[in-house]
This record gives sequence, structure tokens and C-alpha cells, in this order.
Amino acid sequence: MIRVSNLKLGIDEDISILKKLVLKKLKLKESELKKYSIYKESIDARRKGKIDFVYTVDVEVKNEEKLLKSSIKDIVKVKEARYIGVEVGSEKLSHRPVIIGSGPAGLFAALLLAQKGYSPILLERGLDVDNRTKDINNFWHNRKFKNNSNVQFGEGGAGTFSDGKLTTRIKDIRCRKVLQELVNFGAPDEILYSYKPHVGTDILKNVVKNIRNEIIRLGGDVKFDTKVSDIIVENNEIKAVVINDIETIESETVILAIGHSARDTYKMLHKRGVGIIQKPFAIGARIEHPQELINKSQYKEFYNHPRLGAADYRLIEHTSNLRTAYTFCMCPGGSVIASASNEFEVVTNGMSEHARDKVNANSAFLVNVLPEDFGSEHPLAGVQFQEKYERLAYQLGGKNYNAPAQLVGDFLNDRVSTSLGSVEPSYKPGIEFVDLRECLPEFVTTAMKEAIKSLDNKLNGFAMHDAVLTGVETRSSAPIRIVRDEDTLESINTKNLYPCGEGAGYAGGIVTAAVDGIKCAEKIITKYSNK
Repeated sequence: MIRVSNLKLGIDEDISILKKLVLKKLKLKESELKKYSIYKESIDARRKGKIDFVYTVDVEVKNEEKLLKSSIKDIVKVKEARYIGVEVGSEKLSHRPVIIGSGPAGLFAALLLAQKGYSPILLERGLDVDNRTKDINNFWHNRKFKNNSNVQFGEGGAGTFSDGKLTTRIKDIRCRKVLQELVNFGAPDEILYSYKPHVGTDILKNVVKNIRNEIIRLGGDVKFDTKVSDIIVENNEIKAVVINDIETIESETVILAIGHSARDTYKMLHKRGVGIIQKPFAIGARIEHPQELINKSQYKEFYNHPRLGAADYRLIEHTSNLRTAYTFCMCPGGSVIASASNEFEVVTNGMSEHARDKVNANSAFLVNVLPEDFGSEHPLAGVQFQEKYERLAYQLGGKNYNAPAQLVGDFLNDRVSTSLGSVEPSYKPGIEFVDLRECLPEFVTTAMKEAIKSLDNKLNGFAMHDAVLTGVETRSSAPIRIVRDEDTLESINTKNLYPCGEGAGYAGGIVTAAVDGIKCAEKIITKYSNK
């Protein structure tokens, strides 16, 4: 196979022209081209007054070696990128593997184990995605919070109610498997080649449901409303898990794929002596602008072109107080959502549907937090740090799950906003104007202020007066790491327990978490027989 790069189509040129570009670049007759497929699509908006779509294409041709010896630029021989998997082991497995948590890590671990014939048991403390959606809508619109069914807990994990962003910095063939499986179960084909792939919460709900049904079809079990309340460890080796304080499931292989909000599980694991250490994370607020402003800033006169869709951004600023302020999990054409996982706390996040067609753009706007900021050396001190500011946000919002908010212009001038401007905040159930300095650390608000002014030079309008800051955003990543051996992926002091994914501190985002789940499943597959 030959990979051909740097094929450009103008913004008004139809994708059907791409085949002609391939033939022209390779100097081929149509009969010499066996097949071609798009490997990557990106946008080049660097030149004023011009936007191009840039393609990398994989082609199969007659006389491949002749082409490779030619002087044609931007071509290279490649092997088909395909996940092969691992060989099945020989040790006898006395009990079925157990996976705790049905986020991307747990879901893909269970899927691979089911595909390989291990009949896994997937345990999810929350509810299935349909009932979970009803509970979340009831919370957003009627303030009725449910501890075991919310944006953090339930089928698919926190990522189910997000932008469904699939970008990742890791280079791993397992990423391709994750994307291909998502397509197999209902995600659009474009995620296989888009330079910024995303699914959207509306499609993702069906995808996770389809994966669940496939796990069951292959012999696995998926249990909802099934919280792991304890683990049984003998001689530093896991033997069983206790669910809902009443039922015991024996297993000598447990993948711990809890999310970053399973704080009661963190406490239980620490009590049982599982090795946990502190980890840096970040906190801040959601910043919300008109999507049209972002489109104009990024695409200039092409801002409303139908081929471009909603523009995004990614910004970072190193501030004078030696902190880093940055945008994270930007949601074009999306909403700011209430994401609490416990009563009496306010937590924000962002969500987009596949179309990204809402009027506002939003992003987390965060400042890094270090373990020395926690005020304690206790392994769970970072959790307590998060809880402090989430509870302050709840109190400042009026103790009714309204979120504390402030216009950017007022935030920069240390005054409480009195009325909305041109940006209507999307957060439900509602907002309460406050001084955000009262629910965020001083070093965070100081860095945010400095960064907002500076980043306006990079993204025109970022510091617009009427943009809305809604707090608090505290769950960008886990504040702990459940320490594991780098080779076996087992807990360093609890054999056959595999800490996995975002909640264990080893991933950030849907794809990296799913890849980590696959890696942990592979460790079980290579060690144990499926007979």
C-alpha cells in the first residue's frame, strides 16, 4: 500500500474530485488504481482569504515498486494499520474476569475479553443509558439529583455526556481498533480519518448500548445499579468483590476501571491497602462565547461556509505566578452541563451533539493544581481539595444546584455581574451571579485573569465582556493514581487487580481510556486460557 499526502481541495471543491487528484499526482491511468481510501482529513486555514481541505490517502496500485522508485513527492510505502491482538495464555482461570466500571476503559476491556471468549462480568454502579438519560434530564430541569444515575455514573461513563471527542496524542495501533469498533457499533465513518474526530452525545448513547448488547451476545454479563462496595484481598491478592454490601462475586482477575468521580471507591481501596498516590490535576470554570464569534475568529470571511461546521480552539498561557492556564475539552456548538456526582455540590462540564449546532461555544478554562497545593500528604487530599470548592460553588449558587457565574468583563474587574449581556448561558437548572474568587483558589483566579487578557491576542474575542464564566470545573482528570506495575499493569501491592483508565490516573479522554482498557484485557488474555 502507498500513502499519498498533501492532496488539497479548495473549500468549494467536491470530495469526488479527490480521486482525480490521486491519479494526477501519481501519474496513473484509472485502470492502474485498484482502490483508495482517506487516511486523514484536515483543514488548512493559515493563508488569508483561502481555506483548503488537506488529505492523506492510502492507495493500492499496479506496479507499486515502480511508483516508489519514481521522483514523485509525498508518497511512502506503508503496511495496513490493523490491530492483531495477543495470543491466548495457558493458565486455568477459575472464575470469570470482573470489570468494574462501564466507561470507555471498562467497556473496551469487557468487549475484547468477550470477543476472545472469556465471558466477562461488567459491573456498573449507575444505570443503563436510557434510564440514566431520564434521570439526568430530571436533574437539569427539575433539580432532582440521583446519586447512582448522573453525568458521572452510568453506562458509558462521563464521556457519554460530553462532546464525544476522540482526539489523542498517543501513537498506538489500539487507537485504530477503538475507532473501528466505534464505527462498527454506530459512530460515523468520518471518525476514522478526521483530524479532530468526535461523535457527539446523541450518537454515543446508542454506540455504548450496542457495545453492551454485543458483550452480552458473546457470553458476557452486564449488571447495572451494581456498586462495588468492598473487595476481598488475601495475601496481597484479590479474591472477590462485594456488590451493594450484600453479594460476593469471586474472581482472581479484576480490572478496576472506575471513573475519576468514584470517590467512595477510592476511600474503600485506600482502606484495603491498595497503593494510591497523589496526582496533579486542574480546576477552573467553563467559559462560554457565541459560536459565531469563534467561527469568525478562526475562519474569517468563510465563517458561515457549510463545509466548515462549528470552529474550535485550543489555548494555553503560562502566567507570571508560575501557573499554566489552558482551555480543555472545548465543545463547539454545545452546552455547559451540571455534572455533580454527589448531593450538595456543583460541578460543570461541557457537552455537544454530533451536529454541534447550538448557539454557544464553551470550553473548560483551567489552571494546574499541584500536590503541594492540597495542604496534606494524605493520598486522597486532592479529592478533599476538589470537594471543598464544589461545596462552595453549591452554597454560592443558592444551595439549589444553580451554578455560580460571572461575565468575563466583570470577572476581570472584580465585580459581581448584575445582568446578562449578549451571551445566554446554557447551564441548567440555572446560574447565580457571584464573585468567582469566592469559590476558586486565589492562584487560580489570578492566573485566569492574566491569561484571558493575553489569550485575546491569540483568539480575537476570547476576553469579550459578555462571555460567561460558569463554575466550577474540577473533574478534568483524577487527583490520584492507583499505582500499578509498568510491565504487568497490576496494582503494585494487590496482585491480579488491574487499575485502569482515567479514574486510576492512567488516561485522559475516551480513546486513551479505551486503549488502556484493551491493554489490561490483553494482560489477562496472555496469561489465562479461555477454556
